[in-house]
Amino acid sequence: MEKFRAYKVFKEEKKLHGEFVDIEKPEIDKGEVLIRATWSGVNYKDALGATGAGAILKKFPLIPGIDVAGEIVASAGSHYKQGDKVLVTGCGLGEIADGGFSELVKVPEDWVIKLPENLSEKKSMIFGTAGFTAALCLHRMELNGQDPSKGPIVVTGASGGVGSFAVSMFASKGYEVIAVTGKQSRSDFIKSLGATEVISPDDLDLGVRPLEKARYGGVVDNVGGELLGGLLRHIELWGNVASVGVAGGAPFDATVFPMILRGVSLLGISSANCPMELRRIIWDRLSNDLMPESIEKIVANEVSLSEIEPVFHEMLERKTVGRTLVRLQ
Repeated sequence: MEKFRAYKVFKEEKKLHGEFVDIEKPEIDKGEVLIRATWSGVNYKDALGATGAGAILKKFPLIPGIDVAGEIVASAGSHYKQGDKVLVTGCGLGEIADGGFSELVKVPEDWVIKLPENLSEKKSMIFGTAGFTAALCLHRMELNGQDPSKGPIVVTGASGGVGSFAVSMFASKGYEVIAVTGKQSRSDFIKSLGATEVISPDDLDLGVRPLEKARYGGVVDNVGGELLGGLLRHIELWGNVASVGVAGGAPFDATVFPMILRGVSLLGISSANCPMELRRIIWDRLSNDLMPESIEKIVANEVSLSEIEPVFHEMLERKTVGRTLVRLQ
């Protein structure tokens, strides 16, 4: 019987370790599909789960990888057929079910998005959860009244996957983008994505009063912690802050004054459990008006499945930038 390669994480005596394993072609039940995976990508969440640095994986052993794209090779459902090009991001992939770091991936068809015509498997994984999340930020902020006239958009963690896409997408929509990153060596790259200005967190001078001078129209925040609390104090009337990440810590110190005196909205961005109807809208936009002119520029690294382990550790040590793609075939 033909074997397929996968990276599986095991838990023994409360410690996690990963191994490359050969798996047999799995049987599918009613409502499931089998995908021959061609591309995936490494997200911060994958690094947390695969190393045990975060409680991402909910059972063991499990194949991590919250993103995957490929072709349907078998279907026991009513929505997809053999040969369909598809993608899956979030939905429990690589958390409660075997994920994208495998040459074959079995998922419920309800998790699957058919690739838009002008979006290849590789491009969909350049976006992956990172690009999807950035687009979800922009979409939700616009639905809540965000527009360029309200002022600049601050993007924190701007050198990472979500941050890079957020800079590109907001700039393409006519926003002035102030990119915040601790990696000043990436300034030229971030400016090439459309940022007007690239600064370090220390340059923001956020003050300590419950309300400070309103300087920014909105924020896409990948950091959390003290930075999120500080930026909230500087948002213009009826601006929006999209909370995405936690790289700087989960707790943050803030008051209700930005919300009740300036109408500021704090929007939670949870891409993994995004409703499917909204998920389809976002992927349609990613294949159209939110497609960067030079999407390949955001790919910082491309590795084979056998080369993914070092990426996890580099990502946790904040040594990576942009997107790392995983080539599965």
